[in-house]
Amino acid sequence: MKTMRKGVLTPDRDPQIEEHELQETRFSPETERVKRNNNVREYQREEDGEEEEESVEGIFESREVPSWRKQLTIRAFVVSFALSILFSFIVMKLNLTTGIIPSLNVSAGLLGFFFVKTWTKMLHKSGLLKQPFTRQENTVIQTCVVASSGIAFSGGFGTYLFAMSQRIADQSGDAARGVKDPSLGWIIAFLFVVSFLGLFSVVPLRKIMIIDFKLTYPSGTATAHLINSFHTPLGAKLAKKQVRVLGKFFSFSFFWGFFQWFFTAGENCGFNNFPTFGLRAYQYKFYFDFSATYVGVGMICPYIINISLLLGGILSWGLMWPLIETRKGDWFPSNVDSSSLNGLQAYKVFIAVAMILGDGVYNFCKVLSRTLSGLVSQLRGKASLRTSLAREEDPPASPLTPKISYDDQRRTRFFLKDQIPSWFAVGGYVVISAVSTAILPNMFSQLRWYYILVIYIFAPILAFCNAYGAGLTDWSLASTYGKLAIFTIGAWAGSDHGGLLAGLAACGVMMNIVSTASDLTQDFKTGYLTLSSPRAMFVSQVIGTAMGCLISPCVFWLFYKAFDDLGLPKSEYPAPFATVYRSMAKLGVEGVSSLPRDCLVLCYAFFGIAILINIVKDALGNRWGRFVPLPMAMAIPFFLGPYFAIDMCVGSLILFVWERLDAPKAEAFATAVASGLICGDGIWTLPSSVLAIVGVKPPICMKFLSSATNHRVDKFLTGSS
Repeated sequence: MKTMRKGVLTPDRDPQIEEHELQETRFSPETERVKRNNNVREYQREEDGEEEEESVEGIFESREVPSWRKQLTIRAFVVSFALSILFSFIVMKLNLTTGIIPSLNVSAGLLGFFFVKTWTKMLHKSGLLKQPFTRQENTVIQTCVVASSGIAFSGGFGTYLFAMSQRIADQSGDAARGVKDPSLGWIIAFLFVVSFLGLFSVVPLRKIMIIDFKLTYPSGTATAHLINSFHTPLGAKLAKKQVRVLGKFFSFSFFWGFFQWFFTAGENCGFNNFPTFGLRAYQYKFYFDFSATYVGVGMICPYIINISLLLGGILSWGLMWPLIETRKGDWFPSNVDSSSLNGLQAYKVFIAVAMILGDGVYNFCKVLSRTLSGLVSQLRGKASLRTSLAREEDPPASPLTPKISYDDQRRTRFFLKDQIPSWFAVGGYVVISAVSTAILPNMFSQLRWYYILVIYIFAPILAFCNAYGAGLTDWSLASTYGKLAIFTIGAWAGSDHGGLLAGLAACGVMMNIVSTASDLTQDFKTGYLTLSSPRAMFVSQVIGTAMGCLISPCVFWLFYKAFDDLGLPKSEYPAPFATVYRSMAKLGVEGVSSLPRDCLVLCYAFFGIAILINIVKDALGNRWGRFVPLPMAMAIPFFLGPYFAIDMCVGSLILFVWERLDAPKAEAFATAVASGLICGDGIWTLPSSVLAIVGVKPPICMKFLSSATNHRVDKFLTGSS
């Protein structure tokens, strides 16, 4: 999952906000990165010999702020469409391989700046430029691209939607419980029906969130500072250098993927099956697979995420699975297939599910409690201020009533200038809800209309909680709310009435609403800090969502048709979270009676361990707690293996050494290097998929064998006895 939004000016931070390192399948390392953004500014000042301005809006005071209609340009949406295709391929590949998706917002903002700046420069030289490129237009591009590529994540192509398919059902052994294979038509229709509701659910609360409560939204704040810096002479100069670096590593990554393709003619062939630490370690998935994508992801994700992934891989594939394998024939049948949920695979999947649920439950309670306490504090502060004004007293000194700076005054004035009528938002939500309630039961007969109605009644409350919590912690709990819908609707429908498919479909409805709501509020914060019109932000998000509803299913369909083994455990694209989500739905409707011996005991144990680790992490505080591993990250390698964690740790090691040698330069260009590696390898999947569809196969199989096996192969080929 999600781009890294990293600014060059350090935003003010609420002291209550703790650093957030992880979001399931979609990570947001911005909070950690923002703390170090002064290094970028330091690098710029060293390069250009200039001092930092105290007032950001003072820099732009002489520049006219375009109207909201002029912020929405044709060139912005042309560039957004092209970047949406690129990023949809990247997110889809990550979705179908490990499910770990870094934030790609920095790449969207940077590449959007580069393409439009190049466009306007050419028009300026030819004398045809009618409208200059502004930071507001840059914000519109970033918003549109992130909204579009975000559908590749929230659309469930690697989770709830693909979990309905026959391929995943066969692995789970529960095809009789319900199957709905992917089809381009119904997927596009489903996304159009459910993806826009979240946009309308929080629009009436934008002023309360951004101006009244002054929520920080670290990701949105960091993105705004990045865009603001790009449009100063200082930032534009650095941005050009970053784009050049990104281009170099994009080319390297693309051609490296092309080179590797020649050696993948058969199963387990190529550099991505290189037994780096020996054949015995390779059998337990300990190897470096030369993936430029995950080296780049490792450079973006915080160190603790990568270390947690590696620790989880060592604990599971290095210790637990070899030990449980010795119990074959006792704990589980010895004659079952390795991918069957009646054998070892059950321990891999359900223990990982237990850890993910334990981590999700703890953080849901934590964020919800902080949301409620934050709301109470905000309301008390407002009430105290009103009482003081009624008594004609000076307002009490409080963090809730800070002195309003020139920047905030100007931003507030422009943010309130272009209002989105509340009747429009409420009416839009009601109309789309009614249409959705009528259409969805025709797509999923198991999903009754009253299930959908209940979801839509409670969804705005949950969307508000998710948007408010994201403003405090930078943490979106969209996947947690989706799992809540799986268990609630699945249990309500029951096993005999298609509860499994009903739960998965309900997960998609809920996840899209709450995810889009928090993303839009983040964008409102970005728009507030760049003087972008809320109307422009909303229209950009709507257009980006519409693009995503078309682009993402087409990209998924290309993968689905190009790779016949898509979703299988040993394939290039195993889609691991699809099995996890179907297993959750199965648990919701069937209970735990089908699990192998002692699997439930281990699940209880790791559920408790996940909660305990989080308690210890919070108890130690930021100073020492940042060294405690993250349970959700540890759980991912349990069923996938540690090979990608090794790639990501290599990326962390590269960044660590670079920062020690030249911290300012590393902070200025590390994200560009990582984005180039991710984008180049990601876009190579397009030509490789096309080659697979038309039947063009690689010419060489590079496979690694033990000396004994190689000797037997030689004897067979030569015919010697």
